[in-house]
Amino acid sequence: MEKTLSAMAAVRGKVMRMPNVVGLGIGYKQIGGETTSHLAVTVLVSKKVPVDGLALGEKVPGKVGAVPTDVIEVGDIRLLQRTVNLRPAVPGISIGHYLITAGTFGLLVRDAHSEEPLILSNNHVLANISDGNDGRCSIGDPVWQPGRYDGGTSSDQIGTLLRFAPIYRDSMAPTCPVAKSAERLGNRLVHMVNTNYHVYFRRKADRANLVDAAAARPLSPDLVGDEILELGRPAGIAEAEIGQEVVKSGRTSGISRGKVQSLHVTIRVGLGDVGYADFGDQILTTAIAQPGDSGSAVLTNDLKVVGLLSAGSEQATIAGRIQRVFEILSVKL
Repeated sequence: MEKTLSAMAAVRGKVMRMPNVVGLGIGYKQIGGETTSHLAVTVLVSKKVPVDGLALGEKVPGKVGAVPTDVIEVGDIRLLQRTVNLRPAVPGISIGHYLITAGTFGLLVRDAHSEEPLILSNNHVLANISDGNDGRCSIGDPVWQPGRYDGGTSSDQIGTLLRFAPIYRDSMAPTCPVAKSAERLGNRLVHMVNTNYHVYFRRKADRANLVDAAAARPLSPDLVGDEILELGRPAGIAEAEIGQEVVKSGRTSGISRGKVQSLHVTIRVGLGDVGYADFGDQILTTAIAQPGDSGSAVLTNDLKVVGLLSAGSEQATIAGRIQRVFEILSVKL
């Protein structure tokens, strides 16, 4: 190690001035994609360039004395800020419907029919906790990156709401014309006595929600990328397994790891000032999320997507099965 450190120190000044070079280090030499047991001075470059495209003084020497060198492409290194305007935007950063605070850009997916790229997150992140009949959102609404809580404004619009799975609350405003007429009649009668009182009819939800999910269409495909921040490109999808280790990349808490505790979960979730909703066929993990992480993809250690994170507490986290999400929204990885 001492010999390799001395070799690195001897060439640091010269090598760091070469085009594309962004750093130096020490690692094991790689040959043909295989890691050897020989220590080398690793030269970190933003982009590898063919040797015949470099001038003589721009070429990294094959050795420094008796110590070999190894050139590693690392891209453009930058601070991993999750709450700033980032273009192209990637999964793991702040995003949100223009009326909400902020959530997480979960995955870049494709429409199952048109193949166009789409932004995947929660209904409550991209569609303002809508059941589709409550006026809380409309198809085509602006989606900002970063979200409003993180300083996002109309100039940060990255896309528009395309589709969402409705969230059916425990009780909702009636859609039946008869019930609406009865509600209006009841209010007319009550207001004849006291205008400070109002009659409201509420319809009890008759089904459990399976996903909290929505998709937005980016204003342009080049505004988004598919590599999850600090994790990389997803390797596919899979069913979660009890005891399985999982990881997520979220707007608030970044990279968090945990384990699947239970499957086929039915649970009541608080929706803030709009009440509660029951969710079925959910994945329960140990606590891997904080407020603002909603919408994050939940992945295995080999980067297979198993769920879409939507809710949680200090003790546990809830995610919808990714197969259900893709099926209901008609998208694919």
